[in-house]
Amino acid sequence: MQSTTYDTTPEESSRAILVSLVTDDVKRSGIDPVYSLEELVALADTAGVEVLSSMSQNREKKDTRWFIGKGKVQELKLIADELGANTAIFDQELSGAQVRNLEEELDLKIIDRTQLILDIFAQRAKTREGIIQVELAQLSYLLPRLAGQGRNLSRLGGGIGSRGPGESKLETDRRHIRGRIDELKRQIAEVEKHRAQQRQRRIKSGTVQVALVGYTNAGKSTLLRQLTNADVYVQNQLFATLDPTSRTLELPGGREIVLTDTVGFIQNLPHHLIAAFRATLEEVNEANLVLHVVDASSAMLKDQMKVVDQLLQELGAVDKPQIQIYNKKDLCTPEQLELLPEDDWNLRLSAYDEKDLEKLLNRLQEELTGGTVTYRVPAARGDLASQLYKIGEVISQDFDEEHIVYEVRLHKGEAEKYAYLLEEYKV
Repeated sequence: MQSTTYDTTPEESSRAILVSLVTDDVKRSGIDPVYSLEELVALADTAGVEVLSSMSQNREKKDTRWFIGKGKVQELKLIADELGANTAIFDQELSGAQVRNLEEELDLKIIDRTQLILDIFAQRAKTREGIIQVELAQLSYLLPRLAGQGRNLSRLGGGIGSRGPGESKLETDRRHIRGRIDELKRQIAEVEKHRAQQRQRRIKSGTVQVALVGYTNAGKSTLLRQLTNADVYVQNQLFATLDPTSRTLELPGGREIVLTDTVGFIQNLPHHLIAAFRATLEEVNEANLVLHVVDASSAMLKDQMKVVDQLLQELGAVDKPQIQIYNKKDLCTPEQLELLPEDDWNLRLSAYDEKDLEKLLNRLQEELTGGTVTYRVPAARGDLASQLYKIGEVISQDFDEEHIVYEVRLHKGEAEKYAYLLEEYKV
């Protein structure tokens, strides 16, 4: 067993030891257990937990009763007693029985990675929609584990792992919780219906939408703020923003599009969260273009990109036109920059560099604007002239006998929608 000690400043009452179990299944999954544990440290810090130490164990498969085996549980108990820990956070998901057994043996609050992420989401949710989604995810996660949650709910009077639905709801019987889940699903369905109506209005109006996606802390919110002067929360921490934000962005040619920031992804993102946030994440499916924002300075860049691509595939959005934005180039070494591709579909930039932002805006205009087409329209057909202004930017117009000749820079989306009405007037 390996042990690493961290010097951190406590923000709340939880003082934790982090535990990782590396099984053959974990090795086959392609997940880097060392990086995953480092990420768990960052998650714990984000949740306000004081991390005292971490420990990892290699084992062929997990122990069904103790997860890490009885001998290692005793070793964990000694370390916890020595350091004064009151919490153990496991990097993998535990069953209700494992939580109960570990809690009784260790006399510690037991949290797993999923519960920790859910707790962070509970802290971050500000809108009614976000709060509903988080509560649904938490209750869906806890329902099959109620038998192992008894002492956990009353220990320490709250803190990590007890935010969100609250103790009173979680201590009620399964029937009550199932009823609450059904009610939350009904509310989510209303949200989905409302979003569907918004999408239809956007489609009818020809609004073009661009979605920002990426690993958590890649700099999506910073990019949104710098491009649109949006008043959004920006912080160097995991899941700094949770609720999606849409802002209008004016391109160099004067055309306005909608830029939407989505929740950050992370490896092993709890499937309960993906299900609960599907209505929000499916905004990506409606986007005309996806900007995949990558932390170019991260040593785990390829792994983080792979996680995002897998989640986009799960959402059915993997085939959307996509530009890779290698952000934070100012934090990269020359060697790191050299390895990054740069072409029409791969841009290196810093969200704080005006020239880089200008380069991105020009690329968006290029991608979201079609070619230039000339139309020769009868002067008496004013109705057709109005259609021309819908499908693009009218660059010039000249009179030709009883016709008006328009030169139009087409807008993608609108052009595909209305161009058939003007097909016969193309020059």
